[in-house]
Amino acid sequence: MSNLPPKPPARPEKVSLWRYVKLFREDILSAQPAKLYRAWMAEFRTPFFRSYMVNDPGLLNVVLKERPDDFPKSARVGEGLRPLLGQSVFLTNGETWKRQRRIIDPAFEGGRLRDTFPAMWEAAEAAVSRLEEGETEIEEVTSHAAADVIFRTLFSIPIEHELASEVFSEFRDYQRSQPIVNVAAFLPMPSWMPRFFRRRTRETARSIRGLISRLTKARASAIAQGTAPDDLATKIMTTADPETGERFSSEEMVDQVAIFFLAGHETSASALAWTLYLLALYPEWQDRLAEEAQALKSCDFALMSKLKLSRDVFREGLRLYPPVPMMVREATCPESFRKRDVAKGSQIVISPWHLHRHERLWDNPDGFDPTRWHSENGRKCAREAYMPFSTGPRVCTGAGFAMVEGPLLLSMLLKTFEFELIEGRVPQPVAHLTVRAKDGIWLKVRKR
Repeated sequence: MSNLPPKPPARPEKVSLWRYVKLFREDILSAQPAKLYRAWMAEFRTPFFRSYMVNDPGLLNVVLKERPDDFPKSARVGEGLRPLLGQSVFLTNGETWKRQRRIIDPAFEGGRLRDTFPAMWEAAEAAVSRLEEGETEIEEVTSHAAADVIFRTLFSIPIEHELASEVFSEFRDYQRSQPIVNVAAFLPMPSWMPRFFRRRTRETARSIRGLISRLTKARASAIAQGTAPDDLATKIMTTADPETGERFSSEEMVDQVAIFFLAGHETSASALAWTLYLLALYPEWQDRLAEEAQALKSCDFALMSKLKLSRDVFREGLRLYPPVPMMVREATCPESFRKRDVAKGSQIVISPWHLHRHERLWDNPDGFDPTRWHSENGRKCAREAYMPFSTGPRVCTGAGFAMVEGPLLLSMLLKTFEFELIEGRVPQPVAHLTVRAKDGIWLKVRKR
């Protein structure tokens, strides 16, 4: 097909700082100029600091893999998520972050994926049973399914459980009220100064954390009584830091569950929705995946190895619409990047959105081509220019989890349903907490 998957219109090459800040708060993607899809590095100046977007694979390797401790996560961008995530592993740095990962990582090791697979399978079956024919807003469908996966694998409860349902409902409100950046991202604000969060954002974050606290307290009680199920929450709450012997406190566990829900639900929902839209745009791929999905005859983790096409399609969806479009690190010492001086405190912006569509790296960068992963260019870019889950020591601990969940849900849905475009309903990607569609992704659903 000649039509390409949509992307946001890039802003003019030059706008004022305040116009840029306004655009940035409304939609970080549309605030960027078109030249970033071909630049190796770009500088952005504010009165208070400098930002550098880096697309050069060599520099990305330095920042994310070779010297990650010299480029910790920027507190500026994290400010916007602090009311919900507190001191979660997504926002911390240094020894605090390393301790958190030592406790969390064992729960997501390869063997645990096999253990959590039955819960994923049940959530996928439930998603199929809920879906009805007709014109449907697909982001709602994938959000419900991804939330169900998280609650079943984390707390052994379905989305219909009263507390799970409340968290899901509140989180949808939070996602709509929370811009991707807070005013603190642009101003030199001391820690004691108010962050000017929207009142609704603060209230919703407080409510979500209260609900999560009830879940974690109930699980702590079950662990103490020896009646807790062997799921991810139990694994994390009973794992001690191998270096200190400490476990997560109740407050720390609330922080971590909040990011598990954000990372495991919000990002998966975004990736699945956009991938289903791509399949509606290129329906010949739906038929191929539906045929492959016939292998899913029972809840058997070994069958995942047969979903090769589904995996390639899901990877391509993650390339074109990476759920987390930008990540920001901070230089802790003066640097020289591409013969340009980078001062201490500068913000280093890594943008999977631009990197995954970079005109000087990828063949057919804006096109949908799941076969690319088996080409020489695709394999090279997969190593150097593909990071939907970040890379290096800070790679998302749930990346393996997501690469089982995504292809499974995709295959189960396509085994039963077809998805068609609706004339005049072209989704416009924008960045909220993740890459979503401005007015939703509307598709026509019909049974095979």
